[in-house]
Amino acid sequence: MSQKKLPSVLLRAGEDRRVRAGHPWAFSNEILMDAETKALPPGSLAVLRAPSGEALGLVTFNPHSLIAARVLTGNPEATVDALFLGRRLAQAVALRDRLIGVPYYRLIHAEADGLPGVIVDRFGDALVVQVNSAGMELLTPVLLEALEAELQPATIVLKNDSPVRELEGLKREVTVPRGSADGTIELVENGARFVADLSGGQKTGWFYDQRDNRRFMAELAKGSSVLDVYSYSGGFGVLAAARGAKSVVCIDRSQPALDAARAAAALNGVEQTVSFEKAEVFDALEKSAGKRFDVVICDPPAFVKSRKDLKTGAQGYRKLVRLAAPLVAKGGFFFVASCSHLVDPPLFAEQVRRGLRDAGRGGRILRSSGAALDHPVHPGLPETAYLKALTLQLD
Repeated sequence: MSQKKLPSVLLRAGEDRRVRAGHPWAFSNEILMDAETKALPPGSLAVLRAPSGEALGLVTFNPHSLIAARVLTGNPEATVDALFLGRRLAQAVALRDRLIGVPYYRLIHAEADGLPGVIVDRFGDALVVQVNSAGMELLTPVLLEALEAELQPATIVLKNDSPVRELEGLKREVTVPRGSADGTIELVENGARFVADLSGGQKTGWFYDQRDNRRFMAELAKGSSVLDVYSYSGGFGVLAAARGAKSVVCIDRSQPALDAARAAAALNGVEQTVSFEKAEVFDALEKSAGKRFDVVICDPPAFVKSRKDLKTGAQGYRKLVRLAAPLVAKGGFFFVASCSHLVDPPLFAEQVRRGLRDAGRGGRILRSSGAALDHPVHPGLPETAYLKALTLQLD
């Protein structure tokens, strides 16, 4: 579409400051929602304009969403086609290849890589794509064209099953527009081999965001006994065994996840070192009272998924620490993480502190960390630094 044919979306008086400061969103209450604007089809390309009429950039627009406008580019005359998206992809590939070195990584991390509402994880010649905005939903055919031109993937899975799609008026579905996603696929992380279910697994089938934290904890785990709860497909536990842990116990409620972890243990020749238990984690921790491990790793799913759950969900981290900390041997190491974006770092740290106090344990924080380098944060969206992790030594 040429710039002349694009509709305009006008910000209300005084509401252009955040966008001018670099924020990539405009909310519905910041936009002049006249009848013509409300009638725009969800996902339309539009020119975002200041109250004065000055063009601020090109956006995708959804009049029915709280995040009504998402900035694609500051150039209002840009043409959004496969070449435009391909340039964004090429830049992202070059960065990841330099940072990670193997083709197994988060390729596109939404706004931080200039593709708002889009996640792409790369598994060698397979790609898993999540599209979470109406604008990128309409652009999906162009995005697929750009992905095929840039990477020539054998398989592309559209894992469009996230609940946030419903906020955009989109249905949840999983499709495979290219290749086949039957069964599992191997990936390489930190020099170890793992397996992922691209179509049936959680999110995209693997959580690359913990790559750096897994490597750090694996080094601490050499020669040690390890408990890995919420172990999922073994990213922490199997790597720890591969790096020299003397014993590892993986606990998760999902049998498919444990099966994938067991397969990874075999791939890395540590099946005799790692044991697996299917259980609810809080129950398993309570039943483990009296046991001691040199290293305890807790990487739970999001306890807080909406603001109404913030108080009770945050307390879940306190309970987790209260139950897990007593299992850490004196002088041992304790890792705990939160991927709930609504739980900010100070709140998370406070829940960990309270949990330690409840457990009667003291110690020291050795490391405060976030997501791996292939999960960059947009400078205008610091709240999207969702992953928080603390590594402690306990007395």
